[in-house]
Amino acid sequence: MPERVLLVEDRESLRGLLSRALVAGRLEVVAVGDAETAAERLREEPFAVVVSDVRLPGADGASVLRLARGLPTPPEVVLMTAYAEVPAAVSALREGAYDYLAKPFEPEELLRVVRRAAERFALVGRARELEALLDDREGGLIGRAPSMGNVRRLIERVAPLTVPVLLRGESGTGKEVAARELHRLSARGPFVAVNCGAIPENLLESELFGVAKGAFTGAGGDRVGLIEAASGGTLFLDEIGELPLALQVKLNRVLEEGELRRVGETTVRPMLARVIAATHRDLEAAVRDGKFRADLYFRLKVVQIELPPLRERLDDLPLLAGRFLRHAAARYGARARALSPEALAALEGWAWPGNVRELRHALEHAAVMSEDEVIGPLSLPPELRREGLPVAETPTYRDAVERAELAAGRQYLTRLMQQHQGNVSRAAPEAGVERETLHRLLRRHGVDPSQFRGGA
Repeated sequence: MPERVLLVEDRESLRGLLSRALVAGRLEVVAVGDAETAAERLREEPFAVVVSDVRLPGADGASVLRLARGLPTPPEVVLMTAYAEVPAAVSALREGAYDYLAKPFEPEELLRVVRRAAERFALVGRARELEALLDDREGGLIGRAPSMGNVRRLIERVAPLTVPVLLRGESGTGKEVAARELHRLSARGPFVAVNCGAIPENLLESELFGVAKGAFTGAGGDRVGLIEAASGGTLFLDEIGELPLALQVKLNRVLEEGELRRVGETTVRPMLARVIAATHRDLEAAVRDGKFRADLYFRLKVVQIELPPLRERLDDLPLLAGRFLRHAAARYGARARALSPEALAALEGWAWPGNVRELRHALEHAAVMSEDEVIGPLSLPPELRREGLPVAETPTYRDAVERAELAAGRQYLTRLMQQHQGNVSRAAPEAGVERETLHRLLRRHGVDPSQFRGGA
């Protein structure tokens, strides 16, 4: 199917000439003569590219651009402008236009630009599809580090089997994410998660095994336990190391015999759930200390999968950051979509004691605090900013260089604002950057121009 192009040009003769050139280039063209009609077509029909004159009757090409960029699937916009209007077209590029053509131009030049814009539209659409696939995979693991490749291969190997799996790793490494991925690939029934350390000990047995009517005061009816609720699916026992010894004995019996009894009941019920356990504790040491039963430990560790800490898979930071920023945009309406090189370097220099969970919270904080689409280091949580003490115990060469560059940048911008008394418009030409760029640099380095106004 040919790419669809909306052409907006008020002069009928030029509109016909450009339409014929685009159609000859095997593009499907809808040609209109004013911004209002263009707006109606954009709201009703999908287009890959909009080609619009800057000067139009009534609303101008800038309004067409703003409408197009605000659509759920925004088309690329190419503006046509007279030579004297080039500054306005350049400004439109900053607002999201793909390109502009200064009149007069050859129809072949228009065709080349529109084809490139259509290719970009297709690439952006494909990227959105891939992002949606990633986000739609509940519990999907992402990461290119070799250690994560090993984790994925193990999960894919054992997911169809019914053997117990023990997930090990520091807090925040994604053990529940891995458990959900195991469950997803197993194509089994319900997924029931139990945090063994979060339920009070006096309630844990009845929560796990269920209760028969009249078993104790207040038990007015039968109640299904979490183990039974997971029948035909997956029972995920998180923080299994926190399970009291008395319940370890009962759980081991359930796993060994494949059956369970509700509290206060003699009827035996089948145990039909696949068990996945997780812990951040050293269970071997707990067994030696008599705090965890050896028979239960060996029954749970038929297959062990070790989740690596984030500090050992820093190459995955950009992938993880991209996912968490998309989540923050969807959940909180945050504008931020990417990390600046300085912010990424700050993340790479942190030790991440809380692992992926800590990274997610840090990026949600940064996304909410950032005023720009690109997150600078000043939007990161205070402990991650590259100021004062090093963020890691042993800074790398790159860390040291990044901190030095940030300090030099802040010093330069402070001196620049002092010289121009906080006037960003006058300071930008001397700095060799656009006014908007200088504003971003000032925010990134924490330099407030208003502090220098009225001074010498």
